[in-house]
Amino acid sequence: MSAVDAAWLRLDRPHNLMMIVGVWVFDEAVDFGRFRRTVSERFLRFDRFRCRPVDDVVGGYWEPDHEFDLDAHVRRVALPAPAGQRELEALVSDLSGQALDPRRPLWQMQVVDNYAGGAAIIMRIHHCYADGIALTRVFLAMTDLERNPAPLPEAEPGRRSTRGGRRSAAPPESVPLPGSALLREALDEGAAWIGKAARLARHPEHASELAHQGFGLLREIAHVAALPDDQPSRLRGSLGKRKLAAWADPLPFDEVRTISKVLGCTINDVLMATAAGAIGSYLRSLGEDTDGLHIRATVPVNLRDPSDGTTLGNRFGLVFLDLPVGIRDPLQRLRSVRAAMNELKQSYQPVLLLGLMAALGILGETAEELAVELLSRKASLVASNVPGPQRQLYLAGSRLSQLMFWVPQSGAIGVGISILTYNGQVQFGVIADRKRIPDPRALVERFGREFEQLVLAVLLGTFLKAAS
Repeated sequence: MSAVDAAWLRLDRPHNLMMIVGVWVFDEAVDFGRFRRTVSERFLRFDRFRCRPVDDVVGGYWEPDHEFDLDAHVRRVALPAPAGQRELEALVSDLSGQALDPRRPLWQMQVVDNYAGGAAIIMRIHHCYADGIALTRVFLAMTDLERNPAPLPEAEPGRRSTRGGRRSAAPPESVPLPGSALLREALDEGAAWIGKAARLARHPEHASELAHQGFGLLREIAHVAALPDDQPSRLRGSLGKRKLAAWADPLPFDEVRTISKVLGCTINDVLMATAAGAIGSYLRSLGEDTDGLHIRATVPVNLRDPSDGTTLGNRFGLVFLDLPVGIRDPLQRLRSVRAAMNELKQSYQPVLLLGLMAALGILGETAEELAVELLSRKASLVASNVPGPQRQLYLAGSRLSQLMFWVPQSGAIGVGISILTYNGQVQFGVIADRKRIPDPRALVERFGREFEQLVLAVLLGTFLKAAS
């Protein structure tokens, strides 16, 4: 196990379990038997998912589960009537606070047969197995672009099956997947850092050596160390063991992209500014004074080498992004977010924090505890944006209509915001400690409103410019 993966393994706490949680929604029934076969033939071709992570005084390692039982990992559940979104959110919330069985590989899939006239699948997996980009590729390896794709040609004897029970013509790591364009898009998002991180991504244990060679990295170390604790708000405070999850109605991706082009910014700038607006509106609805309030988010940045393909593990850094939740004007708020993101693109923060995770994986739990507690006081939430496939996908022959995911929070952070694009939609989701956000639906409902306010501001500005 790599030092970075070992660090994520040790981050588990009763109030913050290091699980990535995903929800896949179908507008039709899912054939449970076919789904089990898909998991067996496509998901389990990655041998790590048959292993349990073990941490001891020497370091972390992967131990094969010689009594692996698929029934312990793929299960059927049913929602109470009326089996709608609130009931599914409640089940996701319950599962997000339940630890996975440490005696087995740390992942599980729950198939919900009776969700909203169709079905849903809840996926939970420990972060030590892989990061979001790698898991997205794993997910895409399980899906098809057609309901019943033709089987691939037979491969040489001994090659593992990857499609429909037939042998693949290429080894698993080189099988063309529908996520190839997705990986390139995700890598483009982190292009400003990939060159700086290429060596570190392959050998993160050499972070200290790299630090001695780069003034920019040393300067970034000083900057991060000098960051003050984040500003007080109801998002910060004591944490409990109860998590609450919710997701918003999706936004049209084409509209988000059009707004970004009109304003000369990135899609990510638009989405993060929208999130900042929703958080500010939510805090004001609870009576908080947000004038001049900026809260800090930790944002994952992909540092995966383009040649990594379907390699598992964690290859991402973090940046601290100031979200201007106190700015009510949507255009001014967007300009503030864009300026902050542009400044961060010149920094070494992702490289530094990936190296820090590797160092903590080597130094042990005590050093990790101190460092995570220190860093988590500098932010109030985790905000993750993953670009997904822009085509209709099928899983086990059933049509996927909606995708969501949530990344875990660590240390004193109790709020997570996720953004995922899929098939022409942008999906916002929130997961939070109940002590910090007792009604996450009241927050997610504001994402659409804030984006509408931005669109109206752009249209009004265009109209006034044309009329002048």
